[in-house]
Parts: sequence; C-alpha cells; structure tokens
Amino acid sequence: MGVGKSTVGGLLAEALGCAFRDTDEDIVAAEGRTIADIFVEDGEDRFRALEKAAVAGALAEHEGVLALGGGAILDPDTRELLAAHPVVYLSMDVEEAAKRTGLNVARPLLAVNPRKQWRELMEARRHLYTEVARVSVATDGRDPDEVARAVLDALELKEA
Repeated sequence: MGVGKSTVGGLLAEALGCAFRDTDEDIVAAEGRTIADIFVEDGEDRFRALEKAAVAGALAEHEGVLALGGGAILDPDTRELLAAHPVVYLSMDVEEAAKRTGLNVARPLLAVNPRKQWRELMEARRHLYTEVARVSVATDGRDPDEVARAVLDALELKEA
C-alpha cells in the first residue's frame, strides 16, 4: 500500500510505449464505489472475489503494464496466473510508508494502529510477493522516476 504501483506503472508504460491499467481502478469503475466502501458495505471476502476476477480479466486482455492491488497475491489462482508474467515487487519499509501515506488515509486494512497493521500485513504477504516476482525493487528514498528506471534495469528492458 502506498508503494507507488500506479505511479510507477504509468511511468513504465510510458517508457515502454504501451498501455497502463490498474485493477483497483477497474474494480472501482465496475462497482461505482470506492474500495473502502466495498470493504465496509460488503466485506473483505467480496472485495477479494472482485479483485480476483479483475486481475484474471486484465491478465487475459491487457498487453501493457498492469498494477495490482497489494492483496491480489493472496489468492493462489492469481499467483498461478502471474507466474507467466514478468512481475515486479516494489518494496518499502514502514518508515517510508508512513512518510508517503501518513498511514492514516482511507485504507480499510489499516483502520486501527496503522503501523502495527502495516508491519503485520507485510510479514504475512512478503513471501508471496517474492514468490511471484521476477525482480524486487526497493523504493525507499527514491522518487517514481528513479524506481521506474530501476525496474527497467532489473528486467533488462529498453525504453521505447
């Protein structure tokens, strides 16, 4: 959360001369409400089902750069689908997360004691991120352009 997936994804798509898509934006557009509202009104299980469908659809029909929500990798079917793609894990530590988001914005999984919850989420998910990722790129202390260049270098991709 707050690592810059959408911002960096857009920069990567621009550098590679391809389209960018964000599955969180797909869900919001399809549902006509925010992710926070989906969590509150329908619960996390419903959101995860929407997320799974959005990721599967995007992977099947989108040829460019795709940003996934941070919890998308929780689903084993999604991780299996991602195995065929060059996945990048953008990492950051809790201090960087606090600087970027304040850990007090409308993020439903961080509603109470955000620093502790962020750490717990990362401890539970980090091994899944590294399992599906072809490369990992630390974002701490880097601006989005620097992160995008590091991703291109790590994947040995050339700009368009």
